[in-house]
Amino acid sequence: MVVFKCKVKIRKLAHEQYKRQEMKVILINPNSTEAMTLSSVETAQKTAPEINFEGWTSFDGPPSIQGEEDGNYATQPLLELVKKANKQKPSAIIIGCFDDTGLEQAREISLCPVLGIGESSFLLSYLFSGKTAVITTVHEAVPIIKKNIKNAGYSTLISEVIAADIEVLDLEFSPAQSAVKFAQASKALDGSTQNIILGCAGAVKIKDEFETITGYKSFDGVTSAAKLCRALL
Repeated sequence: MVVFKCKVKIRKLAHEQYKRQEMKVILINPNSTEAMTLSSVETAQKTAPEINFEGWTSFDGPPSIQGEEDGNYATQPLLELVKKANKQKPSAIIIGCFDDTGLEQAREISLCPVLGIGESSFLLSYLFSGKTAVITTVHEAVPIIKKNIKNAGYSTLISEVIAADIEVLDLEFSPAQSAVKFAQASKALDGSTQNIILGCAGAVKIKDEFETITGYKSFDGVTSAAKLCRALL
């Protein structure tokens, strides 16, 4: 009887281990700053601990993606990593840039679902009532994000996209000051705005502080994508 129980327990543990191995998501950072990859994976893992998140950095990409030129430069190295990732048969791939760099091309060549952190945050915010706005880093990103919102069909929900006028890497390496600048930028929004999407992968470093300063409910793309991965799996 004791032996039988042990066997059942061993089989159960083996089954759980197998499930965890199957629940693998590769998060690809299309810029070459590895610290941002690590921050994103840490946030994703905390959000969905039952999933095994693996972070990949595109070392052939630019240090940060701040507009269309950087995005174009980052796309081809990103797609090469998407091809490589598919060989590992992950359950999903996350593109860790709020501009959703190369997202459509990645989906065309991928055998598994590919999530963009920008699109993921649009979808999650859609589930909450009230006006939503996006605060991003640099002004060059604003037209890209507006286009993505329109293409995804969320223009009626997300009414404004503004920039805090700070560098992408400031969020990673100067999060306290960045949270203050994002909070200051929020004062320019329509008074009826209730929800804020923080438009950068690095926003995982400022989300809590931003909410404390402003009182807004906020969404970051990495957390949103990790939550959607839960639904996929």
